[in-house]
Amino acid sequence: MLLVGGAMGMQTLHLSDSEFGDPLVYSGAKGEAVDARRFSVKLESVAVAKSIKSSTKTVETDHLFLVVDVAAKSSLKPYHLKEPVLVTGDGKKFDATDRVDNSLTLSRKWVQPDIWTRGRFFFEVPASALAGASVRFRLPGASSVLVEPYRPEAEIDLGLDEDAARKLAASPQAVYSTDKK
Repeated sequence: MLLVGGAMGMQTLHLSDSEFGDPLVYSGAKGEAVDARRFSVKLESVAVAKSIKSSTKTVETDHLFLVVDVAAKSSLKPYHLKEPVLVTGDGKKFDATDRVDNSLTLSRKWVQPDIWTRGRFFFEVPASALAGASVRFRLPGASSVLVEPYRPEAEIDLGLDEDAARKLAASPQAVYSTDKK
């Protein structure tokens, strides 16, 4: 009976295929470096705008462009970060916008060992998505065939409660320029 009970107990510890593929998420707050073992990321600042201007074009939105300025470094070898995901306070997920050229984002820069590299990511969101939101950073998948168990991700809280989100959304920049000054 003891062996049967032990076997049944072990069955409850078995992970499903979806749980086996879930990431290992390291969390932090705006301004602090979040170490996800293979890479670290730090949210430097957050801004909102009604349009994004690059040297070649200006893109406008009826909602808001959320601009997150981040710094990242790797631990052992160079990586490119994958485009992050914005997770709202109520669990909705927004991918980084494809309306802003990818070459303007940190995902196009190499993140080197022990050297902080700065860059931006852009999201197109409604104002209601800001309160309680966080941004989740990850590395690109090695292969579509292999599933890496417990791949690292870093999730950083934007630090926006209802009041801060309302104030930020009420005063967006008319134009956010990506051109270097």
